[in-house]
Amino acid sequence: MPDANVRRCTWSEGIDPLYQSYHDTEWGVPVRDDLKHFEFLLLEGAQAGLSWWTILRKRENYRRAFAGFDPTKVARFDARAVTRLMQDAGIVRNRQKIEAAVANARRFLEIQEEFGSFDAYVWPFVGGAPIMNRWRVQSEIPATTPESDALSKDLKNRGFKFVGSTIIYAHMQATGLVNDHLLSCFVRARKGPRGRGVKATRRRGS
Repeated sequence: MPDANVRRCTWSEGIDPLYQSYHDTEWGVPVRDDLKHFEFLLLEGAQAGLSWWTILRKRENYRRAFAGFDPTKVARFDARAVTRLMQDAGIVRNRQKIEAAVANARRFLEIQEEFGSFDAYVWPFVGGAPIMNRWRVQSEIPATTPESDALSKDLKNRGFKFVGSTIIYAHMQATGLVNDHLLSCFVRARKGPRGRGVKATRRRGS
């Protein structure tokens, strides 16, 4: 289908083909892999105060700098590693965010130890299946929800940093815990991973 005939979420249009591809192929796809969960947690934390486009352009630099987003390896980063990362022009050189990424990797491993996987921990916050919202325009989409509030609070209590409710809701959107594609978006009907639950339909329509 020619792009001119494809309707997308308005935030993804007119910026860059990479941004559009992210919307088309990743955003809102249910994530069940712990490495991918950690990747998005790290990137969403790095985004705080910045645009997602800024971070998306640096994604492969982050992958290189943070050991392929392997939480076991990142958890072993020491002060020298942080100093090295502060000199890496390919990422956002913010000491608080870098140190938070390392600390969060350690907390991530603790959740894996307690629940068997981060995936098993996080999905119950949305009842085990993606929340299918029914937004018609971008302005209807909230910055936070009760679910993101609850997940944010629990992560903070476990010692995570840069996990405010707004950041966590962005994480939930990215990893498909919620589907916030507009009703008019061509991605809307996309199915999640084979054999994983039934999608829930929740929240108001207009």
